[in-house]
Amino acid sequence: MSEAVTAPSLLIIDDDAEIRYSLHRVLTSRGYRVLTASGGQEGIAIAKQERPHVIFLDNRMEGMTGLETLQHLRTASAKSMVILMTAYGTTQTAIEAMKFGAFDYIIKPFDVKKVLSLTVSGVKACDDLLASDGGYTPLLNSEEYKEGIVGSSEPMQDVFKKIGQVAASEVTVMITGESGTGKELVARCIWQHSLRSGQPFMAVNCAAIPDNLIESELFGHEKGAFTGATNQRLGKFELCDGGTLFLDEIGDMALATQTKILRAIQEGEIQRVGGTKTIQVDVRLIAATNKDLEKMVVDKTFREDLYYRLNVMRIKLPSLRERVGDVPQLIDFMLQRLNKERKTKVRQVSTEALALLNRYPWPGNVRELENVIQRSVIVAQGETILPKDLPVEVRDYFGVDVPLPVQSVQLTDVAMGHPHSEPESTLIGVAKSQPVEAAARTQAPKPSAAEPATRRHTVPPVVAKSTEPNEPARTAASGDLSMEDTYTMLYNRLRKDGSEGILELIERGMIQLALKETGGNQVRTSLILGITRATLRKRIDEWRLHY
Repeated sequence: MSEAVTAPSLLIIDDDAEIRYSLHRVLTSRGYRVLTASGGQEGIAIAKQERPHVIFLDNRMEGMTGLETLQHLRTASAKSMVILMTAYGTTQTAIEAMKFGAFDYIIKPFDVKKVLSLTVSGVKACDDLLASDGGYTPLLNSEEYKEGIVGSSEPMQDVFKKIGQVAASEVTVMITGESGTGKELVARCIWQHSLRSGQPFMAVNCAAIPDNLIESELFGHEKGAFTGATNQRLGKFELCDGGTLFLDEIGDMALATQTKILRAIQEGEIQRVGGTKTIQVDVRLIAATNKDLEKMVVDKTFREDLYYRLNVMRIKLPSLRERVGDVPQLIDFMLQRLNKERKTKVRQVSTEALALLNRYPWPGNVRELENVIQRSVIVAQGETILPKDLPVEVRDYFGVDVPLPVQSVQLTDVAMGHPHSEPESTLIGVAKSQPVEAAARTQAPKPSAAEPATRRHTVPPVVAKSTEPNEPARTAASGDLSMEDTYTMLYNRLRKDGSEGILELIERGMIQLALKETGGNQVRTSLILGITRATLRKRIDEWRLHY
């Protein structure tokens, strides 16, 4: 016996009976299961019991407002996609709607195409969210990683061992690795576990300070040493006396300054700019760079003697590409920290999104991953980050086609699977004269007890009219050729010709036809095909398509 399949369920919450009737009529005629409520309290009760895929919610209602209702709906049915309906498209309304977790909002009066477009997108988003329930669970407790260095891969275990080896000693340490790998975090970890942990730790980015100011920053200056030096100033070496000084991007330091750094390391003494007095300092130095210092030594752009003074113990940090197994742990750590610091509520990443993140090359390393997670948390609709929530550069790298914003989608009725459409000019949300049918306010029956917990659904199949005069009619009612028969006919014809790589042939042909129809308009073509413009441009360049 086949598994029970149900249509997607929708809920309309509006105190205007005409709106409820119009939306009910349009959506039920498209095969959806539609429930209605005349107010916020009633809608919350229905949503809690039925857990609909999409909820159309009016903003201005008697009693509980739409925004107030929305906040309760996020608890009553967290995975439902709520679409706020409003006649006043103010900036505040839009901001508040998205702030409280709305999937989207629509301004009255709205046409049928916009309603259907939002419905399709909302149902898809809800299904993706439901499917993501099998995502991984948190792997660690962020409190166990106070230093912020996360990873259990073999390369990171080697890093941890070296930190332990150098922490208790007084040797200078050179930390190398690509930008964004966490060199400063490692330097701070060395300091925290060293005998100087009770003394100051200071970090200086040598690449961010102009050459004419770097010496004053590090060694200080006397009053009148140069124009603008109105007071004596202590440098980082003096301020950090007894502690640890971290010089980041030391490969960008000028040769003249390198000479003074060498003296500070060898002799433990410095002179302020414009001063004559020698000052004794006791500072442990940790340096870091993403450059090839060995090559710079050969090229005479970095002092050889300073290189050997700094490179007593080296810790090379692996790129994120070399420790891809740490990506889930890093994501867990970042999500837990965001939830704690910014009061966000995203707990996990779906298995599909995680697969993409695991395979992405991460040219910006951990810093880029943190940026991606922060951006994804902002746009995520529920407690799980889905592929559609990832930034466009990650999706485009894999050619992942995520639907464009629903405001830009133009659906035809054939695409919805319904041969008889409402006229494009038909608007919902304006005064109507027809009576409100009682059936429009009646809630659809509940699923049977035998229905599985996962909401599986179906929409009437897509149909396409035959263009071949000699092809037999496949459906008695209309003579239309079903999509299944169309696929079978196309597959058999291509195989008869001995074709291989059928999917590529079909994709290329569809793109060529769509480009021809739109006169080469890539925006319109990408909408018709349901792919991103980046993917379309990639295919055009790859196959050298002409239009």
